[in-house]
Amino acid sequence: MQRVISAIKKWWPDFNSTVGFFLLSVFLVWLKTYWAYKTKFSLGVSGSLQEFLLFLNPIPTAIILLGIALYFRGRIAYWLMLLINLVQTIWLFANILYYREFSDFLSLNIMNSGGSVENNLSKSIAGIIQGSDFLVFLDIIVLIVLLLTKVIKVDKTAVQKRFATLTTVFGILLMLVGYGISSKDRSGLLTRTFDNNYIVKYLGLNEYAAYNVFKTKQTADVKKEAKASDLDKIKQFVKNNSTLQNSVYFGKEKGKNVIMFHLESFQQFLIDYKVNGVEVTPNLNKFYHDQNTLAFDNFYNEVGQGKTADAEMMLETGLFGTASGSAMVNYGTSNTYQAVPAWLDQQGYTTAAFHGDVASFWNRDNTYKSWGYDYFFSKPYYKDADNASYNIGYGMKDKIFLQDAAKYVEQLPQPFYAKLITVTNHYPYDLDKQNISIEKTTTGDKTVDGYVQTARYLDQSFAEFLNWMKKSGLYDKSMIVLYGDHYGISENHPAAIAKLMGKSSVNKYDLANWQKVPFIVHAPGLQGGVNHTYGGEIDVMPTLLHLLGVSTANDVQFGQDLLATNRKQVVPFRNGDWVSAEYMKYGGNYYVTTTGTKINPKEDPRVKEIIEQTQAYVNKMLTYSDNVQTGDLLRFYTPEGFKKVKKSDYSYKKSDGLKLLKQMDKKQDTTLKDQHDQKSTMADYVTDAPELGGQPQTIQQASSSNSTSTDGAATDSATVDDSGAATDSTAVGQ
Repeated sequence: MQRVISAIKKWWPDFNSTVGFFLLSVFLVWLKTYWAYKTKFSLGVSGSLQEFLLFLNPIPTAIILLGIALYFRGRIAYWLMLLINLVQTIWLFANILYYREFSDFLSLNIMNSGGSVENNLSKSIAGIIQGSDFLVFLDIIVLIVLLLTKVIKVDKTAVQKRFATLTTVFGILLMLVGYGISSKDRSGLLTRTFDNNYIVKYLGLNEYAAYNVFKTKQTADVKKEAKASDLDKIKQFVKNNSTLQNSVYFGKEKGKNVIMFHLESFQQFLIDYKVNGVEVTPNLNKFYHDQNTLAFDNFYNEVGQGKTADAEMMLETGLFGTASGSAMVNYGTSNTYQAVPAWLDQQGYTTAAFHGDVASFWNRDNTYKSWGYDYFFSKPYYKDADNASYNIGYGMKDKIFLQDAAKYVEQLPQPFYAKLITVTNHYPYDLDKQNISIEKTTTGDKTVDGYVQTARYLDQSFAEFLNWMKKSGLYDKSMIVLYGDHYGISENHPAAIAKLMGKSSVNKYDLANWQKVPFIVHAPGLQGGVNHTYGGEIDVMPTLLHLLGVSTANDVQFGQDLLATNRKQVVPFRNGDWVSAEYMKYGGNYYVTTTGTKINPKEDPRVKEIIEQTQAYVNKMLTYSDNVQTGDLLRFYTPEGFKKVKKSDYSYKKSDGLKLLKQMDKKQDTTLKDQHDQKSTMADYVTDAPELGGQPQTIQQASSSNSTSTDGAATDSATVDDSGAATDSTAVGQ
């Protein structure tokens, strides 16, 4: 026994030595990082090799970074190790919080654009944070206490420089070994992947940070080196994948107003969904199934790190958000775009965006100028917008915001293109009691269960605006478009998702379909129905422009008209996964799209070939879109019939905006107010918002006619096949 104790003492590090303290620090950094990997992130680790790499990858950078302190002596070395530990821990902690909300890791661009997203963020963080998150700081506190109480004494002896150097070299070699093993298991890890989860899983969180910094600088250099000829192969790719115009729909809505509703965090499953027999969104359900509504039930969000900003980018420009950060923030100010507002402005439209928060959010005040918006009605335009009771989460409550927005809509010269960005249905899905009209779901997940309550509030807000449109006469002259920007409930809540879907568990196939969001187009006289074509947000721009009779044949944009007869029906996701009408790739697995049957492409040569061709198409599309964004390639090309946008022509200051409204009213007599003998139509706008004197909401109970099922109810409707031909059938909700 004595020999065992002696052996332990011989090999057990002396924590009173600098080297001993270093080894202890490395161990603690490794321990908490590995713990976070296993408990705070969903990295999709499978197999013993990936488990080994995950176990290994926190060690190299811990050795390299903490090893810096070994080049110093005494107290400096000890406190430097604590400081380095603290910096790494703050980075780990920040990613834990960010990942919980966005299923992704922080990037340099996201941090640099913090000003665009930090407004009202504190409330979200309060909802995101968990007590166990703070455990990552525990080792630092313990080490400081041990040093201050002199349980661990500071070793004033200098560590040999040779030992310090060898330690650094060992850490680098260990990192290279890990990278070598990782590259064999995942070829092209740093050259082909669009998913940050892979980099963290294989290499580590700190290595991801270094890679991201490198990629960010590389992107900046790309723009400097870009030239006009870089656009040639991209234009050819777009031309090769162009679609035919649908003769039934092309130009059908020419000259009509376009009113686009941005439905924050609104997912497709909410359509026809019930809680205890009560419809969550009865007004949207009715609108969805209207005979003059085109609804797309296989429509997916395709956002990346930019989330809402990425959705706007795709809808307005036909370009994807970039692989890292928000393209609106990183490129919106300086890049050249040929966006929907500019195209329609040059067709005689007035263009305006409405948002109940500050103009700088997601850099909208600059990006919208690049897109050619005549007006941007942000928070300063609305009466008492800073009233605390008028706001929740990320801006003004939807009912109050939409009523205020209508005051400016009625002053826009027609035809106009107006985008209304709702925000109340945003995480953390809090709503004051007086506005709640439906029970929470009962998944037991606090993050999830309030979601239906804010979705119901959004539904009511939309109905109030729609009723005003009908009373004022605007409804009959307008094409109304609704889209969900991205998921509301992250796939990091699989147990809750399963309960919402009525399943015992969910797999990757279910989570892929969880990315569906609504896309709805309505106009009086429009041949409607539920269209089952597979598409996504990148396809909205050509679809809308074609309905308005504007050709996109010469545009550099990557979408395909959802009503086209020869569209590919391939939906790329930002991380390189995809869905097609035949097969699906999601989370490293492959499925038959219509059945969910998991398949192995290697077992069938035909399937393998189709999947490889689809993957090549998706990779090329994402890469080319990134090239356009990062190289600002559209500065080298102006389509026929398009005039380059001059950003200096636009100002979104309230005084300038109000002045422009008056000037335009004198030049044109086409506003809604003009058509009512210069009288406001706001008397027709009725809201029950309690903040404005309306009756507070009460929880709605299911009537005897309501089903007790939590699934969507079947509703008679017409469906539209992929060729655009209407057929009678029954559309069943999610």
